[in-house]
Amino acid sequence: MTEEERLLRRAYEAFNGRDIDGALALMHPDVDWPNGMEGGRERGHDAVRAYWQRQFELIDSRVEPLRFEVDAEGRVLVEVHQVVRDLAGELVSDGVVRHVYTFRGGLVTHMAIREHK
Repeated sequence: MTEEERLLRRAYEAFNGRDIDGALALMHPDVDWPNGMEGGRERGHDAVRAYWQRQFELIDSRVEPLRFEVDAEGRVLVEVHQVVRDLAGELVSDGVVRHVYTFRGGLVTHMAIREHK
């Protein structure tokens, strides 16, 4: 297991446990993060924290990593099983997506979401 995989596994555990500060500690202070719920991108810890707080007030999302690989550019590709429920527990979506990460200095600097092929 690579250092990046270890870090990302910790980040997914923190996210699923709603430990926002724990997840942000694994990201560069100027992280560039997708806003998968509202569209656009969030930049920096404060913006990502605010986005996740809004998200957790509206939906219950869980992401479990299934597979890790590194592409030719050195990005880490993570296939994840994502389940989203509303706050009443009703299923909104259940599927597999791909998260693409870039690192600098041992921290996540950029993440993108791609549809699973």
